[in-house]
Amino acid sequence: MSLNSFGHLFRVTTWGESHGPALGAVVDGCPPGVALAAGDIQPWLDRRRPGQSRFTTQRQEADAVEILSGTYEGRTTGTPIQLLIRNLDPRSKDYATIADRFRPGHADLTYHLKYGLRDPRGGGRSSARETAARVAAGGVARAVLAALLPGLAIAGAMVQMGADAVDPARRDAAEVARNPFWCPDAVAAGRWAAALDALRRAGDSVGAIVEVVATGVPPGLGAPVYGKLDADLAGAMMSINAVKGVEIGAGMAAAALRGSENADEMRMGAAGPEFLSNHAGGILGGISTGQPVVVRMAVKPTSSIMTPRQGLTVAGEEVAVTTRGRHDPCVGIRAVPVAEAMMACVLLDHLLLHRGQTGGGVLGRIGG
Repeated sequence: MSLNSFGHLFRVTTWGESHGPALGAVVDGCPPGVALAAGDIQPWLDRRRPGQSRFTTQRQEADAVEILSGTYEGRTTGTPIQLLIRNLDPRSKDYATIADRFRPGHADLTYHLKYGLRDPRGGGRSSARETAARVAAGGVARAVLAALLPGLAIAGAMVQMGADAVDPARRDAAEVARNPFWCPDAVAAGRWAAALDALRRAGDSVGAIVEVVATGVPPGLGAPVYGKLDADLAGAMMSINAVKGVEIGAGMAAAALRGSENADEMRMGAAGPEFLSNHAGGILGGISTGQPVVVRMAVKPTSSIMTPRQGLTVAGEEVAVTTRGRHDPCVGIRAVPVAEAMMACVLLDHLLLHRGQTGGGVLGRIGG
C-alpha cells in the first residue's frame, strides 16, 4: 500500500493501524532550529483524545506522543521527525463476529476487493484512529508556524449536527471550548446533547459540518495552476475519514448568488487592499488574499452502529450486520482538531513553497 504521504516541502507520512501496537507519523522537511518537545504536541492530541465525554467513543487512550528523532536539545535539526503514539486500549474481540462480514458504509469491502485481505479489527488502516498521527504532525506544523508567522491562528468548530445548524447571531468563539461539541452556539450545543443521547440509545449515529478558519494568513500562498492553495486544502480535508464534501468560502452556496453578490469588493485601506466580504474564503486564483481562509467539510454519520444493516459475507451471503464495540455516534466532534491539524500542515507547506519560489513577502505593490 503506497500513497500514505501528503505535502510537498513539509511532508507527512502516517503509519500504523487501529489495533496494532502503535501508530504515528514521519514528518520530513521541517525547518531546523524550531523549539519542539513532546509537550508542544500533546495539547493538540489531548483535544482529539477519545473517551472525554459520553458523546464520543469510550475507548481509553492516553495518546501520549513520543519524539524518536529529528530534535536535539529541544530544537528541530531539519532531519525527519519520527512521532510515536502507542495503542493501549484496543479490544479486538469486539470485531470477532464481523471478521468475515463487510459492514455497510465502511471500507471493509473496498479494501478486500483491492488487496485481497483486510484487518477487521476496527478497520485497521481505514480506522479514524489514524487521524491521531495527523494531529501529532499538525502539532509540529503549528510549532513552526508560531515561529515563522506568530500572528497566524487556526480555529475549528462544529457548526452543524445533522440538519441542526448553529445560529449565526449567537456565534461566540469563546463558547467552542466550553462544550464537548466544539460548538460556538451554547443553545445549539444543548439541543445537540439531547439529540445525541437519543441517537445513542437508538443505536444510531448522525453526521456533521465542521468549519476551520485560519486568520493571519499572508497573501501569496498557493500557485497556479496545479498548486492551488484551495485545491490542496480540499484534498487534505477530503482525505480525513468520513469526510464526503469540502467547500471553500461560500462554497456550494455561491452557485445561488449573482456575480454582483459573490464578487468580494475592495477598497484601499491604510495598510493596503481591504475586502468588504469574503465569499472567496480568502483564496483567489488558488492564491491567498490575506483574508481569513475559511474551509468547511461535511462528515457522514458513523457507519459502525448497533442498528442492523444488510451486508455481505466473504462467501457472498446476504446477512444483517450489527457493529458492537466503542464508536463515536457523531464523528464530526473529534474531527474538529483533525481538520485544524490538516489546515496547519497545508499552510506551512505552502508557506515554505512560497518562500522557496519568491523569497517570501509581498512582491507586488499596490498604491504609493
